[in-house]
Amino acid sequence: MNILTEKKLAAGLSIFSNAVIIILKLIAGVISGSISIISEAIHSLSDFLASVLTFLAVMKSSEPADECHPFGHGKYEDMSGFIEGGLIIFAAFYIVYEACKKLLLGAHAQMDTTLGIYVMWFAVVANILVSSYLFYVAKKSNSVSLFADGEHLRTDVYSSLGVMAGLILIKYTGISILDPLIALLVAIFILKAGYSISKETLNNLLDGSLPAKDLKVIEDIINSYNNEKVKGYKNLKARRSGPSTDIEVTIKFPNEMTIYDCHNVCDEIEALIQEKLGASNITIHSEPENCGKITAGVVPNSTDHDK
Repeated sequence: MNILTEKKLAAGLSIFSNAVIIILKLIAGVISGSISIISEAIHSLSDFLASVLTFLAVMKSSEPADECHPFGHGKYEDMSGFIEGGLIIFAAFYIVYEACKKLLLGAHAQMDTTLGIYVMWFAVVANILVSSYLFYVAKKSNSVSLFADGEHLRTDVYSSLGVMAGLILIKYTGISILDPLIALLVAIFILKAGYSISKETLNNLLDGSLPAKDLKVIEDIINSYNNEKVKGYKNLKARRSGPSTDIEVTIKFPNEMTIYDCHNVCDEIEALIQEKLGASNITIHSEPENCGKITAGVVPNSTDHDK
């Protein structure tokens, strides 16, 4: 199975599982009158919308570069992830609203929690399996949207576990005010996850730099060639664009080194970077070591090595 087919399968599986879980949670919530179960249904609805977005983003980002998008369509995955984060945040605020309303108007009503407990258990198992597969495919393909979708489902696992534990307590203690209080805790957890996803994907959309740990990987690879083959580097820039990484750097080579040898070293450096960071579009500008200072600003052009 090729990676694109596997990405589509993962996104489609997420859509199907979320649809089933939404229906079950809504049924259990309406029958029991539990705001915590209904809040979980709302959470799963945001998961479902996010899964649909992920599927569309995977389809679009897989298209090759064209005249209108010469750098490819990878940003569609970042946009999808950002919208997913917004949906999570919206779901969290809606749950807060419903929980507060029940605290004020009807927190003490008796509930039958048995059906809800079974549904929450099913949701936990299903989401563990699906999110694990999403993370596996996301890591394999460097897919931002699949990773965001996996994070989305993982928050559903934890929140479903919390709701299930609360329903068990209500069942054996009869303290039904726990129901909206648990819903509020779920909302806080969901809000944190939504903020984290939105922050990361917005950074990618605005061409923010890669994390320091990834930049250090690039620096360490270049530094491993220092002295004989490489005399230094400057102007290192790197960003994430959907499933790929864009990297630019200027490398200083010995004055007597041929263009052919410089090209070979650049190939080796690019291969090592791609081995560590995955799919990458790397542009290396080659300069002789006496072509200005490494920390200088404007330098004369020399050989460009693009790949």
